[in-house]
Amino acid sequence: MSAILSSTAFASSQGTSPTLEAKSWAMLDARSGQIIAEHNADEQLPPASLTKMMTLYLAFEAVKEGRLDINERIKISKKAWKIGGSTMFLEPRLNPTVNELLHGIATLSGNDACIAIAEHMDGSEESFADRMNEKAKALGMQHSHFSNATGFPAESHYSSAMDMSILGVAIWRDYPEQYKLFGERDYTFDGHTQPNRNRLLWSFPDADGIKTGHTKEAGYCLVGSAEKNNTRFVTAVFGTNSDRARARESKKLLGYGFRNFITVRPTEREIRRQVEVFEGVKNSIWLKPTAPIWVTVPQNSKAKLSFRLRYDAPLKAPIREGQKLGTIEAVIGGDNAKAEVMRSFPMVATQSIKQASWISRQWDGLRLWISDSSNELLDDVTGEPGTAE
Repeated sequence: MSAILSSTAFASSQGTSPTLEAKSWAMLDARSGQIIAEHNADEQLPPASLTKMMTLYLAFEAVKEGRLDINERIKISKKAWKIGGSTMFLEPRLNPTVNELLHGIATLSGNDACIAIAEHMDGSEESFADRMNEKAKALGMQHSHFSNATGFPAESHYSSAMDMSILGVAIWRDYPEQYKLFGERDYTFDGHTQPNRNRLLWSFPDADGIKTGHTKEAGYCLVGSAEKNNTRFVTAVFGTNSDRARARESKKLLGYGFRNFITVRPTEREIRRQVEVFEGVKNSIWLKPTAPIWVTVPQNSKAKLSFRLRYDAPLKAPIREGQKLGTIEAVIGGDNAKAEVMRSFPMVATQSIKQASWISRQWDGLRLWISDSSNELLDDVTGEPGTAE
């Protein structure tokens, strides 16, 4: 559930990332979790309507878990009806469906829809805010605190560019079908058609989200996302001075990302490794990663991406299936001290191995003494060729 981020020193191979006319920004590769660019990314700032991404995340979660029915009709309170700012023009007589409210938040940034969802799910906006903070913690959003579902300014209501990037990735990853709502350019409710305020949907090829925000305190903010050829970036830009500026600065980030980086997924054959086992009924074991691996690499890198295994030798039985036995590193620049580590991943046992008999263990002890293999091994293993274009 929590985010896994990897900060990689791309500047050495790709030059300096763009400087934006904004207070803070961040860009993540949505698949690898690697940080591509950042500036003041952990600064706690008012997020304005970017807040509604968390409101939607919780609603999407409730729909998936069966706690919320998209066809269910929701009663509109006086608070929701009277709230100002951007709305989808809800009235108590309308009783919209959950599905209509989700569209109204994602596409129209409806404050009224946020209040309606919050009150329906938790009885009050205040209780819903508690749920928002619990989820933020679970997702690894370390610099966020929510006091309402809309993003209206409050002293205890803040987030950061990094946290909103993490949230954007989480929505895309966890709720891919609902994520499509963010790509809608307009929405009609009760005869009123309003446009999506996200200019990226018109001005940047392959952009499909995510959310805009604006208050006097926050300035103009935007969490954007686009995908090309299995490479997806999520950006967050805080504190620009206009609607056009937030789109322009977001385009700078996305353009930099797609010009300079690609996301690759090595095969299991490239990753798996076989290592020696002592004092067990078997003398070797295959290791594998715990999940599919994605790595962001520079487009112009001449060296191939390679993988090297680190583990503490000797490995001794008993070993249980799924036990973490080492780490594999994705590196650029070959297997040497100058190689640049892009990411690292845990490697686990593919099977269980029981301890051998006393005599066999004594024999293995002799072998260990002879080979003096008690130091950490670096890629001294049997495996498939560890390269990827």
